[in-house]
Amino acid sequence: MDLEHKFCRLGTDVAVTEAKDGTVIEGYASLFGACDQGGDVVAKGAYARSLQKLAAENRGVKMLWQHDPAQPIGIWDEVREDERGLYVKGRILASVEKGREAAALIEAGAIDGLSIGYRTVKAAKNDKGQRLLSELELWEVSLVTFPMLPSARVGAKGDAPDASDWRELAEVLEDMRRNLAGG
Repeated sequence: MDLEHKFCRLGTDVAVTEAKDGTVIEGYASLFGACDQGGDVVAKGAYARSLQKLAAENRGVKMLWQHDPAQPIGIWDEVREDERGLYVKGRILASVEKGREAAALIEAGAIDGLSIGYRTVKAAKNDKGQRLLSELELWEVSLVTFPMLPSARVGAKGDAPDASDWRELAEVLEDMRRNLAGG
């Protein structure tokens, strides 16, 4: 099973406000019908089965820091599909050290993106040569450092994410950081 990610810049698609128990973040983590830089298009309804399964199992989509499963930083109170895409609303918890750091970095403008972690269940090439993603298993939505890549994918091998998958992702992100820093 391949773990993939797609990035979304905070701004018009995502709003951040303060609440007494933390920072509220809401907006769209994924938009339907838009081709990303990797040639993928998420179809309307792609998350429906995954969200139904999570609800039936009384589980939620995780809010992570930088896709790190050891660093949950909040709770997504609402994750749903609508006509536009995958809408999320949740709280970055002030009681979590990394949550406080994330909120401060958002406020300063150092962090301005979301990234979804998912597994592709069904996909096919369309007549434009793009990969049409028609069913996705959503695992998590993370706050991330690198949203200047508005739509990007990183794959990792394995039946489920384990430490080596996360290390591989961390290495890719570190390479991206070095390339963006010019060295």
